Amino acid sequence: MTQTLQRRSFGRLALAGVLLAGAAAFVRPVHAADETPDALVKRISTDVLETIKADKSIKAGDVAKIMALVDAKIMPHVNFQRMTASAVGPAWRQATPEQQQRLQEEFKKLLVRTYAGALDQVSDQSVVVRPFRGSPDDNEVLVRTEVRGSSGDPVQLDYRLEKTPGQGGGWKVYNLNVLGVWLVDTYRSQFSQEINAKGIDGLIAALVARNSRNGSKK
Repeated sequence: MTQTLQRRSFGRLALAGVLLAGAAAFVRPVHAADETPDALVKRISTDVLETIKADKSIKAGDVAKIMALVDAKIMPHVNFQRMTASAVGPAWRQATPEQQQRLQEEFKKLLVRTYAGALDQVSDQSVVVRPFRGSPDDNEVLVRTEVRGSSGDPVQLDYRLEKTPGQGGGWKVYNLNVLGVWLVDTYRSQFSQEINAKGIDGLIAALVARNSRNGSKK
């Protein structure tokens, strides 16, 4: 495998880890409102790698088990509505509440099914959080990390997070950058083509079809 292919494969692995970030967060309870964004990213990233290493069915790409973990442990740490709205673009505002819900559901399935197969590559990887440059007054921040293993170059994996208001609030992820490419931006270009051709319902139908194809490969 060439170095370029190794980095792409490692990048898929890093992004797959994001889908399970926080899967073992219950091991060490913390007060979400008191946790800094870089500490949150470090904690959930480390926990997820250890969880994957210890669970053979997750490493094998068991979509049902991965989806259950995502629903139970990931969604509390992600503003998935904002992530989906950003990926859909301006058309999100014209979508009905029912369409918006369907888009979130199918987008989540797409991410899980697309990257579940990369989990079998988890071995000795670890996450290093780069120096954090945010300030206590920030409401949106960037946390930069690297996923490192014994083979291949480190993979850049950055998180954009927002501070959620209210009692018990904390930081939530709303975008991800793998190897210099922002996930939301990548999907926005794909989704806009479907929306321009067939509208919101056309995008939903395309996502359902794609998820069905991905599911049939398991």
